[in-house]
Amino acid sequence: MPQANKSAQSSQDFVPVKEVRDGVIVLNNGGLRGVLMASSLNFALKSEDEQSAFIMQFQNFFNSLDFSIQIYIQSRELDIRPYIETLEVEYKRTMDDLMRIQIREYMEFIKSFVEGADIMTKQFFVIVPYSPASITINTGMLSSLPWSKSKNAARKAVTKKNEFQENVSQLDQRMAIVQQGLIRTGVRSVQLDTEEIIELLYKIFNPGEQDQPKQMIEALN
Repeated sequence: MPQANKSAQSSQDFVPVKEVRDGVIVLNNGGLRGVLMASSLNFALKSEDEQSAFIMQFQNFFNSLDFSIQIYIQSRELDIRPYIETLEVEYKRTMDDLMRIQIREYMEFIKSFVEGADIMTKQFFVIVPYSPASITINTGMLSSLPWSKSKNAARKAVTKKNEFQENVSQLDQRMAIVQQGLIRTGVRSVQLDTEEIIELLYKIFNPGEQDQPKQMIEALN
């Protein structure tokens, strides 16, 4: 048991995330991160003029930023389980024997094709940072007196909440700038909420999971 506890503690120390709150990642060092899920486009199918225009717009977008961003690409094997489940329902509902045979053969074909082709799906995320400046508040000598401790604790709680909201507001402004810049390049984006961020973080640290974030994908369609 002591060895297990030590392992769990080490794993926790490896993750730099303190909490996910109000659709914002709060890091252990106090930094904030917002996450956008971006749509994709097939660059290879565009003409040379369109490719050049896209590259120019993307360059202008990066040059317009006065803060850094991170682009994260998540690649996973195509999960065909929901599609197979739909076919299974149709197979059980169909009364025609010939149709049942065709559905079964089609299901086997899809399974073997996906396994043999090793088809991957890609999702694109943009992480927008904001690191608030640390401010030390000096409450003076009276703060050590017993009667003032409870009042100081309440004041600190209110101050901390207000500072968080102000920092989130600054992060939201950066998120809006990034979204507007992406739109000019032809890339749509949607901001992840708390549950979606937790789901994304879970899949990053648990790459064996195959479930797809359906709500995030539908938001871009």
